[in-house]
Amino acid sequence: MLFSSQFGIKGNMMEIDTKKEKNATVVSVKGRLDAVSSPVFEKELAGLMIEGGKDFVIDFAQLDYISSAGLRVILATAKNLKKREGRLFLCSLQEMVREVFEVSGFTTIIPIHESVESALDQV
Repeated sequence: MLFSSQFGIKGNMMEIDTKKEKNATVVSVKGRLDAVSSPVFEKELAGLMIEGGKDFVIDFAQLDYISSAGLRVILATAKNLKKREGRLFLCSLQEMVREVFEVSGFTTIIPIHESVESALDQV
């Protein structure tokens, strides 16, 4: 089952695709996760949790940029999932995005995998 949503912001486009695989919700993000797009992304994840999603794999293979606002959404989502006895896994980070996670110390907080498949193996 695949769901897709897109929204354009001042010439930029962000796409969020979700699908169920194994016992997880895989969320693929394309574009930029910044102060403008983060609230929409956060709302999308919250909706998926309300629908019963517990384990999430967020695929950042096509994410070009993440700001501190995007990091905040990731951290808040991880905390909310933990309260629900769920888990958050990140995967396929591009080099620039990976550097932001490393500098911020998030690599020690949230599991990061090389691929969706390796993340799903942990579910």
